[in-house]
Amino acid sequence: MLSRRRSLPARERALAAESVARHLSGTSWLAPGKRIGLYASMRSELGTAPLIALARERGCEIYLPRIVSLRGRRMIFVAHDIRGRVHALGMHEPAGHDALAARFLDTIFLPAVALDHAGARLGHGAGFYDRALAFRHLRRHWRGPRLVGLAYSFQLVSQIPVTATDIDMDFIVTDRGIHESLAHEDGSGLRGR
Repeated sequence: MLSRRRSLPARERALAAESVARHLSGTSWLAPGKRIGLYASMRSELGTAPLIALARERGCEIYLPRIVSLRGRRMIFVAHDIRGRVHALGMHEPAGHDALAARFLDTIFLPAVALDHAGARLGHGAGFYDRALAFRHLRRHWRGPRLVGLAYSFQLVSQIPVTATDIDMDFIVTDRGIHESLAHEDGSGLRGR
């Protein structure tokens, strides 16, 4: 999957990123004042620049992940600014100090190597997001934040093996549209759109 993602031409990458932002523009997830967790795309991940621009234009509060312990595989979310640094793992991290725990975000958009219709997400294997979102395992009812996996359409596969520590996505957005995952528990369909 990583090889296929790396082989995508730059033009296709750009079109996919714009398409994802266009699909999300029709939702209420990016309403003014919403606290949005995003990632600054790296390598061959689905690009988030159009989505960040849209969220900013809509008046959202944007937070990006910052690694606080590489050994402990822990990260926090920090208010997005144009300053920042590139972490040893190659991701852009914000330079500010305005941090927010993941549980207080309204929606978090996550990168993926692959996703399935049940909401399983395969990341790069380090477990940063799973640890940051582990509190979701303690909840009996879905109360957010809304977790949205972002990927190219070919990254949506039939099944991904999961472990007890994996966190399921509520929705998946690809260049072909928005998919509600089977793991989404509130039964509301896409009323939140």
